[in-house]
Amino acid sequence: MYLSRLILNPRSRQVRNELADPYEMHRTVCNAFPNGLFRAERNEENTTSILFRVDLHPRTRIPTLLVQSRQKPDWSYLLADRKDYLVGEGDLPLDVENPSIKELNLQLHEGQALAFRLRANPTVKKDREGRKQGRRMGLLREEDQHKWLARKLESAGAVLVSVNIVNEQFTRGKLFSEKEKAKRLNFLSVQFDGVLQVKDPNGLLNAISTGFGSAKGLGFGLLSLARAR
Repeated sequence: MYLSRLILNPRSRQVRNELADPYEMHRTVCNAFPNGLFRAERNEENTTSILFRVDLHPRTRIPTLLVQSRQKPDWSYLLADRKDYLVGEGDLPLDVENPSIKELNLQLHEGQALAFRLRANPTVKKDREGRKQGRRMGLLREEDQHKWLARKLESAGAVLVSVNIVNEQFTRGKLFSEKEKAKRLNFLSVQFDGVLQVKDPNGLLNAISTGFGSAKGLGFGLLSLARAR
């Protein structure tokens, strides 16, 4: 897998539009890959080979776009066609590449404790009578969000050790290109920062490659790992 980091220019009109409409950012990400890999999706249950997330710098609020992919992307079109989309070299510290691409070679082993970040759309399927089937509904209570995350990690081969949960504003967007003219939907956005313990390294690697939860085309589902402090 590959991990790209793009430091976005908050003064760019295109960046501001894409932060307000994640599907447009989804389309920008697609253009870095042959045939627009995202465009092959037909429903939100499908797995995808591309995941992305936007993180805001806590002090400057400058947005950073992280893109995880199985194919190596080509971001040159952003430099050629949209010169104000990325923060320029002159506004960055020395030796900071923008965009940057690195091969993601995660070495996981059983019992390992790792810090993680995940922005997800925690949902459950319910019909009008409250049974767990039918339409997806966002889990609004922190207790339910915690249980959702613990279940997802357990099924992926990890144990949730601790987590800080931040409910963000709802994301408005559309899921697929064929719904361009459809009414936009609200997607619950929750950021999870915490520590997990690896139980099944191969299972966790597979889950990381496909993402967690629904609405992955809108910037949800990318799990980032780092050494636990």
